[in-house]
Amino acid sequence: MSDSNPVTRRAAMAGAALGAGAAALGGSHAMAQGAARKTFVLIHGAWHGGWCWRRVADLLEAKGHKVFAPSLTGLADRSHLLSKDVILDTHIADIVNLFKWEDLKDVCLVAHSYGGWPSSGALEQIGDRVSSIVWLDAFKPSDGQKGADYASPFSRKAMEEAIAAGTPGRKAPPPAAFGVNEKDQAWVASKVTDQPNGVATQPIKLTGARDRIAKKTYIRAPKYPQEAFDKALAVCKADKTWKTFETTTSGHDVMVDAPEWLVDIILQVA
Repeated sequence: MSDSNPVTRRAAMAGAALGAGAAALGGSHAMAQGAARKTFVLIHGAWHGGWCWRRVADLLEAKGHKVFAPSLTGLADRSHLLSKDVILDTHIADIVNLFKWEDLKDVCLVAHSYGGWPSSGALEQIGDRVSSIVWLDAFKPSDGQKGADYASPFSRKAMEEAIAAGTPGRKAPPPAAFGVNEKDQAWVASKVTDQPNGVATQPIKLTGARDRIAKKTYIRAPKYPQEAFDKALAVCKADKTWKTFETTTSGHDVMVDAPEWLVDIILQVA
């Protein structure tokens, strides 16, 4: 028998054509997925470290994104570097140098709480490398302001006591003060470290680089009382260049309490 049956050959050719088309579509899909891949830099708040972003980082990385969550000098895995020489400029340099040495571009910069200070300062040098920012229950300082001006009564008292005792950092409040859910309070308590005093006493130098970023988002967790965050939210709501979101279920450490919700928001606005 001949193996050149025309029906069989036509079917084979059609199958080959379909296979080639599927491969082309697969290639296009892969290219689209690659184009959608983002780089995120996550900056923690006072007393915390890169560890607090682990759940968020895992979720983002599982979706194919690149994530950096550094610990700032003197905190967490870098707590051995705590000294009186650690100032706001130190933490600004931590962020700027990460961008420079990792050649980061088209980044979504996410800043939590105190992280709004060094992140605002860093944007003065790396604004052209950042395509979007997310301020998560974070300070939104203006030129010439310093952290000590906005410290909570507990934080201010702890800083005054630390300075009087000659120690370079102040102790963290219990996780319950941040509204951390009960299940995670012991874990957070085991990770927090002293916050350098010097970062709160140096005035910040800003020229408006933060507000020149094209895509800007402010997220507020109002269960955590902080007048500066309430003001920042109100200002952002009145500014059409900012998007705003609020969570009524999470405490201040949104990345710990509601990582899935936070990732959904970040991916919407990045």
